[in-house]
Amino acid sequence: MSGDSADVIPDYLHLHLKDDSQGDIASEFSSISRRSSTFTGFSSQGSYYKRGRTGPYLEGNLRLLETINSKSMEREFNSDVMCCRFNHDGSHLAVGLCDGTIKIFNTLNGQQLYTLSDEDTNKCRLPVTQIRFQPFAEGGKSEYTHIIIATYASGHIKFWHYTSGMCLSTINEVRQILALTVNPEGTHILTAGAESQINMYDLETRKKVATMEPSDGHDIMDGHRFRVFALQYNPNHPHIFISGGWDDTVQYWDDRKTHSVKKFTGPHLCGDALDIDPIHNHILTGSWRKSHVLQIWDFASAVKIKDVPQDALNHSQLYCAQWLGRDSIICGGTNQNMARIIDRGTLNTTGQLVDLPQGVYCIDNDRQGTTPKIAVGSNRFVYLLRAEKKQFS
Repeated sequence: MSGDSADVIPDYLHLHLKDDSQGDIASEFSSISRRSSTFTGFSSQGSYYKRGRTGPYLEGNLRLLETINSKSMEREFNSDVMCCRFNHDGSHLAVGLCDGTIKIFNTLNGQQLYTLSDEDTNKCRLPVTQIRFQPFAEGGKSEYTHIIIATYASGHIKFWHYTSGMCLSTINEVRQILALTVNPEGTHILTAGAESQINMYDLETRKKVATMEPSDGHDIMDGHRFRVFALQYNPNHPHIFISGGWDDTVQYWDDRKTHSVKKFTGPHLCGDALDIDPIHNHILTGSWRKSHVLQIWDFASAVKIKDVPQDALNHSQLYCAQWLGRDSIICGGTNQNMARIIDRGTLNTTGQLVDLPQGVYCIDNDRQGTTPKIAVGSNRFVYLLRAEKKQFS
Protein backbone atom coordinates (compact mmCIF):
# COMPACT_ATOMS: atom_id res chain seq x y z
CA MET A 1 0.00 0.00 0.00
CA SER A 2 1.12 3.54 -0.65
CA GLY A 3 1.58 6.26 1.93
CA ASP A 4 -2.02 7.26 1.23
CA SER A 5 -3.38 3.98 2.56
CA ALA A 6 -5.79 4.01 5.47
CA ASP A 7 -4.62 4.09 9.05
CA VAL A 8 -6.38 0.80 9.75
CA ILE A 9 -7.97 -1.53 7.18
CA PRO A 10 -10.85 -3.48 8.69
CA ASP A 11 -10.49 -7.19 8.02
CA TYR A 12 -14.05 -8.33 8.54
CA LEU A 13 -16.53 -8.66 5.72
CA HIS A 14 -19.83 -8.97 7.56
CA LEU A 15 -21.99 -6.24 9.01
CA HIS A 16 -21.55 -5.92 12.78
CA LEU A 17 -23.89 -3.80 14.82
CA LYS A 18 -21.36 -2.23 17.12
CA ASP A 19 -20.04 1.22 17.90
CA ASP A 20 -16.49 0.78 16.57
CA SER A 21 -17.73 0.36 13.03
CA GLN A 22 -14.36 1.14 11.41
CA GLY A 23 -15.98 3.18 8.67
CA ASP A 24 -18.95 0.95 7.85
CA ILE A 25 -21.85 3.38 7.45
CA ALA A 26 -24.58 0.78 7.79
CA SER A 27 -23.05 -0.43 11.05
CA GLU A 28 -22.68 3.05 12.40
CA PHE A 29 -26.25 3.94 11.53
CA SER A 30 -27.61 0.79 13.15
CA SER A 31 -25.74 1.69 16.31
CA ILE A 32 -26.37 5.42 16.55
CA SER A 33 -30.02 5.23 15.55
CA ARG A 34 -30.72 3.72 18.95
CA ARG A 35 -29.16 6.65 20.80
CA SER A 36 -31.22 9.66 21.80
CA SER A 37 -30.31 13.05 20.37
CA THR A 38 -30.66 16.37 22.15
CA PHE A 39 -30.53 18.32 18.91
CA THR A 40 -33.71 19.97 17.63
CA GLY A 41 -32.49 21.73 14.50
CA PHE A 42 -32.18 25.04 12.70
CA SER A 43 -34.89 27.64 12.82
CA SER A 44 -36.48 28.66 9.54
CA GLN A 45 -34.41 31.87 9.60
CA GLY A 46 -31.19 29.86 9.54
CA SER A 47 -30.05 30.48 13.10
CA TYR A 48 -29.81 27.41 15.27
CA TYR A 49 -31.50 26.63 18.49
CA LYS A 50 -30.49 23.94 20.91
CA ARG A 51 -31.31 21.85 23.92
CA GLY A 52 -28.31 20.66 25.85
CA ARG A 53 -25.58 21.21 23.25
CA THR A 54 -23.90 23.70 20.92
CA GLY A 55 -24.48 23.87 17.18
CA PRO A 56 -24.96 23.23 14.41
CA TYR A 57 -24.02 26.49 12.72
CA LEU A 58 -23.06 27.90 9.32
CA GLU A 59 -19.81 29.59 8.45
CA GLY A 60 -18.75 31.43 5.30
CA ASN A 61 -20.86 31.71 2.19
CA LEU A 62 -23.42 28.98 2.89
CA ARG A 63 -27.09 29.93 3.22
CA LEU A 64 -29.74 27.64 4.72
CA LEU A 65 -32.77 27.28 2.46
CA GLU A 66 -34.74 24.66 4.38
CA THR A 67 -34.36 22.12 7.16
CA ILE A 68 -36.36 19.10 6.09
CA ASN A 69 -38.02 17.28 8.96
CA SER A 70 -37.03 19.76 11.62
CA LYS A 71 -39.29 19.47 14.66
CA SER A 72 -39.97 23.20 14.41
CA MET A 73 -41.63 22.48 11.05
CA GLU A 74 -43.70 19.68 12.62
CA ARG A 75 -42.05 17.07 10.43
CA GLU A 76 -39.74 14.40 11.71
CA PHE A 77 -38.12 11.32 10.23
CA ASN A 78 -38.75 8.08 12.07
CA SER A 79 -35.19 6.96 11.33
CA ASP A 80 -31.75 8.34 10.49
CA VAL A 81 -30.92 9.61 7.02
CA MET A 82 -28.77 7.19 5.02
CA CYS A 83 -28.68 8.58 1.47
CA CYS A 84 -30.21 11.33 -0.65
CA ARG A 85 -30.52 12.22 -4.34
CA PHE A 86 -31.96 15.05 -6.43
CA ASN A 87 -33.90 14.29 -9.59
CA HIS A 88 -32.77 15.55 -13.01
CA ASP A 89 -34.15 19.09 -12.64
CA GLY A 90 -33.67 19.47 -8.90
CA SER A 91 -37.38 19.74 -8.12
CA HIS A 92 -37.53 16.54 -6.05
CA LEU A 93 -35.23 15.09 -3.41
CA ALA A 94 -35.37 11.40 -2.52
CA VAL A 95 -34.18 10.53 0.99
CA GLY A 96 -33.40 6.95 2.05
CA LEU A 97 -33.67 6.10 5.73
CA CYS A 98 -32.03 3.56 8.00
CA ASP A 99 -35.33 1.71 8.51
CA GLY A 100 -35.73 1.00 4.75
CA THR A 101 -38.21 3.81 4.03
CA ILE A 102 -37.79 6.31 1.19
CA LYS A 103 -39.38 9.76 1.29
CA ILE A 104 -39.69 12.18 -1.64
CA PHE A 105 -39.72 15.94 -1.01
CA ASN A 106 -40.47 19.09 -2.96
CA THR A 107 -37.19 21.03 -2.82
CA LEU A 108 -38.87 24.44 -3.17
CA ASN A 109 -40.69 24.25 0.16
CA GLY A 110 -39.51 21.02 1.82
CA GLN A 111 -42.99 19.49 1.60
CA GLN A 112 -43.12 15.71 1.78
CA LEU A 113 -44.79 14.32 -1.33
CA TYR A 114 -44.47 10.53 -1.23
CA THR A 115 -43.40 7.67 1.06
CA LEU A 116 -42.14 4.38 -0.37
CA SER A 117 -42.19 1.11 1.53
CA ASP A 118 -43.58 -2.38 1.01
CA GLU A 119 -43.70 -5.80 2.64
CA ASP A 120 -40.00 -6.45 1.98
CA THR A 121 -38.76 -3.20 3.49
CA ASN A 122 -41.17 -3.36 6.43
CA LYS A 123 -40.07 -6.90 7.23
CA CYS A 124 -36.31 -6.35 6.90
CA ARG A 125 -36.13 -2.74 8.14
CA LEU A 126 -32.55 -2.47 6.89
CA PRO A 127 -31.01 0.73 5.50
CA VAL A 128 -31.58 2.18 2.05
CA THR A 129 -27.98 2.45 0.82
CA GLN A 130 -28.30 4.27 -2.51
CA ILE A 131 -30.93 5.96 -4.67
CA ARG A 132 -30.86 6.96 -8.34
CA PHE A 133 -33.59 8.46 -10.48
CA GLN A 134 -34.01 6.48 -13.69
CA PRO A 135 -33.09 8.73 -16.64
CA PHE A 136 -35.72 9.37 -19.27
CA ALA A 137 -35.64 11.33 -22.52
CA GLU A 138 -38.30 13.77 -23.63
CA GLY A 139 -40.64 11.85 -25.89
CA GLY A 140 -39.40 8.54 -24.49
CA LYS A 141 -41.46 5.76 -22.99
CA SER A 142 -43.95 7.15 -20.49
CA GLU A 143 -43.43 4.19 -18.16
CA TYR A 144 -39.85 5.39 -17.54
CA THR A 145 -40.94 8.66 -15.95
CA HIS A 146 -41.04 9.07 -12.17
CA ILE A 147 -39.03 5.93 -11.47
CA ILE A 148 -36.33 5.64 -8.83
CA ILE A 149 -33.96 2.75 -8.30
CA ALA A 150 -33.02 1.98 -4.71
CA THR A 151 -30.59 -0.47 -3.15
CA TYR A 152 -30.78 -1.84 0.38
CA ALA A 153 -28.49 -3.46 2.94
CA SER A 154 -30.91 -6.40 2.73
CA GLY A 155 -29.66 -7.12 -0.81
CA HIS A 156 -32.78 -5.85 -2.55
CA ILE A 157 -32.82 -3.65 -5.63
CA LYS A 158 -36.22 -2.01 -6.02
CA PHE A 159 -37.69 -0.08 -8.91
CA TRP A 160 -40.31 2.34 -7.60
CA HIS A 161 -42.88 4.38 -9.49
CA TYR A 162 -42.78 7.02 -6.83
CA THR A 163 -45.83 9.12 -7.72
CA SER A 164 -48.07 6.07 -7.32
CA GLY A 165 -46.04 4.44 -4.53
CA MET A 166 -45.85 1.18 -6.47
CA CYS A 167 -42.83 -1.11 -6.46
CA LEU A 168 -42.59 -2.20 -10.10
CA SER A 169 -40.05 -4.96 -9.57
CA THR A 170 -37.54 -6.30 -7.06
CA ILE A 171 -34.20 -8.05 -7.47
CA ASN A 172 -32.55 -9.82 -4.54
CA GLU A 173 -28.79 -10.22 -4.69
CA VAL A 174 -28.56 -12.02 -1.31
CA ARG A 175 -25.76 -9.70 -0.16
CA GLN A 176 -25.50 -6.22 1.27
CA ILE A 177 -25.62 -3.73 -1.60
CA LEU A 178 -23.70 -0.56 -0.82
CA ALA A 179 -23.21 1.21 -4.17
CA LEU A 180 -25.32 1.98 -7.24
CA THR A 181 -24.78 3.95 -10.44
CA VAL A 182 -26.44 4.42 -13.84
CA ASN A 183 -24.47 4.47 -17.09
CA PRO A 184 -24.39 7.75 -19.08
CA GLU A 185 -26.76 6.43 -21.73
CA GLY A 186 -29.34 5.42 -19.12
CA THR A 187 -29.52 1.81 -20.27
CA HIS A 188 -27.79 -0.08 -17.46
CA ILE A 189 -27.14 0.08 -13.74
CA LEU A 190 -24.27 -1.28 -11.69
CA THR A 191 -24.44 -2.54 -8.11
CA ALA A 192 -21.67 -3.41 -5.67
CA GLY A 193 -21.38 -4.17 -1.98
CA ALA A 194 -20.16 -6.63 0.61
CA GLU A 195 -18.63 -9.00 -1.95
CA SER A 196 -16.12 -8.27 -4.69
CA GLN A 197 -18.49 -8.75 -7.62
CA ILE A 198 -19.97 -5.80 -9.51
CA ASN A 199 -23.24 -6.67 -11.24
CA MET A 200 -24.70 -4.98 -14.31
CA TYR A 201 -28.44 -4.97 -15.08
CA ASP A 202 -30.35 -3.94 -18.19
CA LEU A 203 -32.78 -1.17 -17.21
CA GLU A 204 -35.47 -2.20 -19.68
CA THR A 205 -35.57 -5.93 -18.89
CA ARG A 206 -34.19 -5.56 -15.32
CA LYS A 207 -32.16 -8.71 -15.90
CA LYS A 208 -28.53 -9.20 -14.94
CA VAL A 209 -26.39 -9.07 -18.09
CA ALA A 210 -22.83 -9.18 -16.69
CA THR A 211 -20.74 -9.67 -13.56
CA MET A 212 -17.33 -8.03 -13.17
CA GLU A 213 -14.92 -9.37 -10.58
CA PRO A 214 -11.22 -9.98 -9.83
CA SER A 215 -9.28 -12.95 -11.13
CA ASP A 216 -9.14 -16.05 -8.95
CA GLY A 217 -5.42 -15.72 -8.37
CA HIS A 218 -4.24 -13.29 -5.70
CA ASP A 219 -1.01 -12.40 -7.54
CA ILE A 220 -2.83 -9.78 -9.59
CA MET A 221 -5.29 -7.20 -8.25
CA ASP A 222 -7.61 -6.69 -11.22
CA GLY A 223 -10.65 -6.07 -9.02
CA HIS A 224 -11.60 -5.49 -5.39
CA ARG A 225 -10.88 -7.81 -2.46
CA PHE A 226 -13.05 -6.10 0.17
CA ARG A 227 -16.31 -4.18 0.34
CA VAL A 228 -17.09 -1.74 -2.49
CA PHE A 229 -18.76 1.51 -1.43
CA ALA A 230 -18.64 3.69 -4.55
CA LEU A 231 -19.23 3.37 -8.30
CA GLN A 232 -18.99 6.13 -10.89
CA TYR A 233 -19.19 6.08 -14.69
CA ASN A 234 -17.07 8.51 -16.68
CA PRO A 235 -19.65 10.77 -18.39
CA ASN A 236 -17.43 11.04 -21.48
CA HIS A 237 -16.84 7.29 -21.89
CA PRO A 238 -20.10 5.31 -21.73
CA HIS A 239 -18.50 1.93 -20.99
CA ILE A 240 -15.81 3.05 -18.53
CA PHE A 241 -16.41 3.32 -14.79
CA ILE A 242 -14.40 3.40 -11.57
CA SER A 243 -14.99 1.88 -8.16
CA GLY A 244 -13.55 2.17 -4.67
CA GLY A 245 -13.86 0.71 -1.20
CA TRP A 246 -12.02 -0.80 1.74
CA ASP A 247 -9.03 -2.24 -0.13
CA ASP A 248 -7.43 1.19 -0.71
CA THR A 249 -7.65 1.01 -4.50
CA VAL A 250 -9.66 2.78 -7.17
CA GLN A 251 -10.27 0.30 -9.96
CA TYR A 252 -10.93 1.19 -13.62
CA TRP A 253 -13.40 -1.03 -15.48
CA ASP A 254 -14.72 -1.49 -18.99
CA ASP A 255 -18.23 -2.88 -18.55
CA ARG A 256 -17.67 -5.16 -21.59
CA LYS A 257 -14.84 -6.97 -19.75
CA THR A 258 -14.79 -9.22 -16.68
CA HIS A 259 -11.74 -7.83 -14.85
CA SER A 260 -10.60 -4.28 -14.14
CA VAL A 261 -8.24 -2.75 -16.68
CA LYS A 262 -6.07 -0.66 -14.31
CA LYS A 263 -6.03 0.87 -10.84
CA PHE A 264 -4.37 3.33 -8.52
CA THR A 265 -3.69 2.86 -4.83
CA GLY A 266 -4.45 5.17 -1.91
CA PRO A 267 -8.07 6.19 -1.16
CA HIS A 268 -9.90 4.35 1.62
CA LEU A 269 -13.55 4.78 0.64
CA CYS A 270 -16.32 4.02 3.11
CA GLY A 271 -19.20 5.80 1.38
CA ASP A 272 -20.27 7.63 -1.77
CA ALA A 273 -17.02 9.59 -2.03
CA LEU A 274 -15.97 9.05 -5.64
CA ASP A 275 -16.73 11.54 -8.42
CA ILE A 276 -15.51 12.45 -11.92
CA ASP A 277 -15.41 15.96 -13.35
CA PRO A 278 -16.39 15.58 -17.04
CA ILE A 279 -14.75 18.88 -18.06
CA HIS A 280 -11.26 18.45 -16.62
CA ASN A 281 -11.42 14.64 -16.44
CA HIS A 282 -10.37 14.70 -12.80
CA ILE A 283 -11.32 12.16 -10.11
CA LEU A 284 -12.26 13.28 -6.60
CA THR A 285 -11.87 10.83 -3.70
CA GLY A 286 -12.83 11.17 -0.04
CA SER A 287 -11.33 8.81 2.53
CA TRP A 288 -12.48 7.84 6.02
CA ARG A 289 -9.19 8.29 7.83
CA LYS A 290 -7.26 10.94 9.74
CA SER A 291 -4.97 12.25 6.97
CA HIS A 292 -4.98 12.61 3.18
CA VAL A 293 -8.75 12.57 3.31
CA LEU A 294 -9.58 14.53 0.14
CA GLN A 295 -7.59 13.99 -3.06
CA ILE A 296 -7.73 14.88 -6.76
CA TRP A 297 -6.46 12.49 -9.42
CA ASP A 298 -6.00 12.61 -13.20
CA PHE A 299 -8.39 10.14 -14.77
CA ALA A 300 -6.31 9.38 -17.88
CA SER A 301 -2.97 8.76 -16.14
CA ALA A 302 -4.33 7.51 -12.76
CA VAL A 303 -1.82 9.83 -11.07
CA LYS A 304 -2.55 12.00 -8.03
CA ILE A 305 -2.67 15.72 -8.81
CA LYS A 306 -2.93 17.05 -5.27
CA ASP A 307 -4.10 16.57 -1.71
CA VAL A 308 -6.75 19.04 -0.58
CA PRO A 309 -5.67 20.25 2.88
CA GLN A 310 -7.92 19.82 5.89
CA ASP A 311 -9.55 22.92 7.33
CA ALA A 312 -7.31 24.44 10.01
CA LEU A 313 -9.95 24.26 12.75
CA ASN A 314 -12.38 21.56 11.67
CA HIS A 315 -11.02 18.18 10.57
CA SER A 316 -13.25 15.39 9.34
CA GLN A 317 -12.96 11.77 8.25
CA LEU A 318 -14.95 11.67 5.03
CA TYR A 319 -17.88 9.50 4.02
CA CYS A 320 -18.99 11.56 1.00
CA ALA A 321 -17.49 13.94 -1.56
CA GLN A 322 -18.62 15.52 -4.85
CA TRP A 323 -17.60 18.10 -7.39
CA LEU A 324 -19.87 21.12 -6.89
CA GLY A 325 -20.36 22.91 -10.19
CA ARG A 326 -17.23 23.97 -12.08
CA ASP A 327 -15.47 25.77 -9.25
CA SER A 328 -15.99 23.95 -5.95
CA ILE A 329 -15.92 20.71 -3.96
CA ILE A 330 -18.29 19.59 -1.22
CA CYS A 331 -17.53 16.86 1.30
CA GLY A 332 -18.84 15.58 4.61
CA GLY A 333 -17.99 13.15 7.35
CA THR A 334 -17.49 12.38 11.01
CA ASN A 335 -15.14 13.46 13.80
CA GLN A 336 -16.17 17.13 13.54
CA ASN A 337 -19.59 16.13 12.09
CA MET A 338 -19.51 18.69 9.32
CA ALA A 339 -20.01 19.47 5.64
CA ARG A 340 -17.47 21.67 3.92
CA ILE A 341 -17.28 23.57 0.62
CA ILE A 342 -13.85 24.18 -0.89
CA ASP A 343 -12.80 26.50 -3.71
CA ARG A 344 -11.27 24.37 -6.41
CA GLY A 345 -8.65 26.94 -7.40
CA THR A 346 -7.36 28.11 -4.04
CA LEU A 347 -8.30 24.99 -2.04
CA ASN A 348 -9.57 27.31 0.69
CA THR A 349 -12.72 26.58 2.67
CA THR A 350 -15.51 28.90 1.51
CA GLY A 351 -18.36 27.57 3.64
CA GLN A 352 -19.08 25.05 6.37
CA LEU A 353 -22.00 23.46 8.18
CA VAL A 354 -20.38 22.52 11.49
CA ASP A 355 -21.15 20.68 14.73
CA LEU A 356 -24.01 18.59 13.42
CA PRO A 357 -25.75 16.09 15.73
CA GLN A 358 -24.06 13.15 13.97
CA GLY A 359 -21.73 12.59 11.07
CA VAL A 360 -22.61 13.58 7.52
CA TYR A 361 -23.26 10.31 5.72
CA CYS A 362 -24.70 11.67 2.49
CA ILE A 363 -24.61 14.76 0.31
CA ASP A 364 -25.89 15.63 -3.13
CA ASN A 365 -26.27 18.70 -5.31
CA ASP A 366 -28.93 19.38 -7.92
CA ARG A 367 -26.42 20.16 -10.69
CA GLN A 368 -28.41 23.22 -11.76
CA GLY A 369 -26.60 26.41 -12.79
CA THR A 370 -23.50 27.96 -11.26
CA THR A 371 -24.69 27.78 -7.63
CA PRO A 372 -26.31 24.36 -7.23
CA LYS A 373 -28.63 23.58 -4.36
CA ILE A 374 -27.04 21.22 -1.83
CA ALA A 375 -28.57 18.54 0.39
CA VAL A 376 -26.69 17.43 3.52
CA GLY A 377 -27.98 14.49 5.58
CA SER A 378 -27.17 14.06 9.26
CA ASN A 379 -29.11 12.32 12.03
CA ARG A 380 -32.83 12.67 11.21
CA PHE A 381 -32.43 15.91 9.25
CA VAL A 382 -31.66 17.01 5.72
CA TYR A 383 -30.37 20.56 5.31
CA LEU A 384 -30.97 22.27 1.97
CA LEU A 385 -28.23 24.83 1.38
CA ARG A 386 -26.87 27.12 -1.30
CA ALA A 387 -23.40 28.64 -1.60
CA GLU A 388 -23.53 32.37 -2.22
CA LYS A 389 -20.90 34.16 -4.25
CA LYS A 390 -18.82 35.84 -1.58
CA GLN A 391 -15.47 35.26 0.06
CA PHE A 392 -15.05 33.27 3.24
CA SER A 393 -14.37 35.62 6.15
